[in-house]
Amino acid sequence: MQPETVSFGSEGATLHGFLFKPQGQGPFPTLLYNHGSEKMPGSFPTLAKFWTGQGFVFFVPHRRGHGRSAGDYIVDLQKQYREKESDPAASQKHDIELHEHANADVTAALAWLKQQPFVNTNKLVVGGISYGGIQTLLTAEKGLGAKAFVAFAPAAMSWAGNPLLRQRLLDAVKRAKEPIFLLQAENDYNLGPSQLLGKELERKGKPNRVKVYSAFGEQEDHRSGHGAFAVRGSNVWGSDVILFVTEALKE
Repeated sequence: MQPETVSFGSEGATLHGFLFKPQGQGPFPTLLYNHGSEKMPGSFPTLAKFWTGQGFVFFVPHRRGHGRSAGDYIVDLQKQYREKESDPAASQKHDIELHEHANADVTAALAWLKQQPFVNTNKLVVGGISYGGIQTLLTAEKGLGAKAFVAFAPAAMSWAGNPLLRQRLLDAVKRAKEPIFLLQAENDYNLGPSQLLGKELERKGKPNRVKVYSAFGEQEDHRSGHGAFAVRGSNVWGSDVILFVTEALKE
């Protein structure tokens, strides 16, 4: 399955992304997938196969500084700031500002999707992994017409070092009106997201949910429990996610 390469605008910048469509006429339910911190995210064909197999359009927009999209790479900006700033709290705050700025690209990508005739705008879902999980929760806070949010390991790699980000994501979860499913594998870098944010999701009640799965991958290392779990683990989490999304998209 070959994706279509598309472009869209965000705050004057031209961004790019990969679009996969299922067979049929549509309009289709659609998942916008937020990639992680990697500079060259690619198109996630394994996930595309899973979602299009469920009848969904699968769209991977590349935020500024990632892949084919112009702009400064967020990890470079973080490193540059930390090299000149000795106050840890200032660096933590700056990281949050960068994530907030990046969320404008997700907002723009959703706006672009809503204009496409093959998209069922009443059945939009937003998901993502790691930094993309952060973007998913920041988007959930805004709503923007999406009906469900699937966050894999949001901020798991940043969790221990940024208490301000932890609080920011907790605030986002509290303010979100649409349901959120937060997923992690037991061998992720840090299970703090499931423990703190999951407690709030449980307080909010169904269909919000949180689940920590058994360790993923043959070596059961952190990398396997983080990105590989989200990208290649649909045989583990797939049925749960589809059940959650189906319930959230009921009209």
